[in-house]
Amino acid sequence: MIFGYMRVSTLDQNLDRQEQQLKEAGCEKVFFEKVTGTKRERPELNHLLDQLRAGDEVIITDLTRLSRSTKDLIEIVELIGSKGANLRSLKESWLDTTTAHGKLMFTMFAGLAQFERDLISERTKEGLQAAAANGRHAGRPSVQDDKLEYAFYLYDKGGMTMQEIAEKAKISRMTLHRKLKERNK
Repeated sequence: MIFGYMRVSTLDQNLDRQEQQLKEAGCEKVFFEKVTGTKRERPELNHLLDQLRAGDEVIITDLTRLSRSTKDLIEIVELIGSKGANLRSLKESWLDTTTAHGKLMFTMFAGLAQFERDLISERTKEGLQAAAANGRHAGRPSVQDDKLEYAFYLYDKGGMTMQEIAEKAKISRMTLHRKLKERNK
């Protein structure tokens, strides 16, 4: 069976253009939803994926309708493939897992995406090691004791809001709340 999937991000956007393209491409059943592509939980996409069987094909008008991140796209394509089904994009002609060429292209792009993720991870680790070697550590900087003592003094004195105390002590309101909670334990 040939399935179509179409999506728009907001309720006021129109699906007509996508629907026409998918019908012209021969889709027998079309799933659609109006939800942002950044959310992985998309009920209609999940419903489509649940119905896939070996030999089925999923057609999309373009990649942005299926996913907004490379990682998510790779996971969806792998899930489609694990069911013995294929994916084809009308806009990105290289994405057609029904052909050997399309599978190769997708595998290359997926490999490049994984390579980039690995490079980012390596650079992050190297940066953290270099910072630690120079005496700097990752995470939130600690609040200076004198600022904290002043904030506690103002709090214990009373008559001021948490926002006013935080501003006078030059610390964030959230830090003040957290430190007060720690102190009261």
